[in-house]
Amino acid sequence: MCVGDPVQIVAIDGIAGRTAEGGLVDLSLTPDVAPGQWVLAFLGAAREILPETEALRIRAALEGLRAVMAGGDPGDAFADLEARTPRLPPHLQAALDAGRSQG
Repeated sequence: MCVGDPVQIVAIDGIAGRTAEGGLVDLSLTPDVAPGQWVLAFLGAAREILPETEALRIRAALEGLRAVMAGGDPGDAFADLEARTPRLPPHLQAALDAGRSQG
């Protein structure tokens, strides 16, 4: 499985974007990205332009996950999940609402 990493693009040269951390990202799949924007990168290739709020939320979750894997505490990295009850995907909720409880 591949985990996307949100990175901020600070400069663009052709199809290559330089990130705030100093790395390079292939922007072939996100040609409309501009310096200052965030992208979700998988294996060095940007796949999606992200709003800053979403990018920072993903970063916080990844940092929380790293902390837990190292034996630490996630802090408030998952506060948005802890504050709500689990929800079914829409198609499963519709089946449940229709009285179906099995496949």
